[in-house]
Amino acid sequence: MTPQDVEKLFTRRDGSYGFARWGRPIAPVVFGVEDETLRTVKGAFEAVATLVGHQMAETDPELGSNLMMFFFREWDELLAVPDLDRLIPDLAELVARLQTADATQYRAFRFDDDGAIQAAFVFLRMSADMAKLPAEALALGEAVQTIVTWGPEAFSQTSPLAVVPESGATVLRPEIAAVIAAAYDRMMPVAAADASHALRLFARLRLE
Repeated sequence: MTPQDVEKLFTRRDGSYGFARWGRPIAPVVFGVEDETLRTVKGAFEAVATLVGHQMAETDPELGSNLMMFFFREWDELLAVPDLDRLIPDLAELVARLQTADATQYRAFRFDDDGAIQAAFVFLRMSADMAKLPAEALALGEAVQTIVTWGPEAFSQTSPLAVVPESGATVLRPEIAAVIAAAYDRMMPVAAADASHALRLFARLRLE
């Protein structure tokens, strides 16, 4: 990867740079799946957290759960979730927009005073194509995409995951794993809005 490649991973639609990582242990809760899938999802988040040396928790002292994942078939199902409109501003308008776009996923983040991720909300509409994906791959992909705030084009051309030919196992691409690990270096800031941050990430990639 080049410094420009790293920068593109965190470039927003308006061309500005934006990065944030979790500033507290991740306490996930998952809705709309069976127990077996629940274990798979939590296992994926634990694997990515272990990769970067970040902590998981059963509960968040302030929020209870700070990572909420919703699996469903149609977007309008979200309108029936109690109190969700208190967590997601303008929920009805958002649902209408996602329906119009025929979207299959949406993520929303909250940030603390330092700019670090305080909470994340992940919504997955299980369309026919989404339902065909292995649960392990789907869970790992979501764990990767919520461990930091990626730019909207970060994985538009290439998935962050790869399949090992010999075993068929789904794994995180090594270069993406390296970027995430560098982002959680204790000497790196929890949030950044200047592209020089990408150069610091790249320097740590070179050292690994």
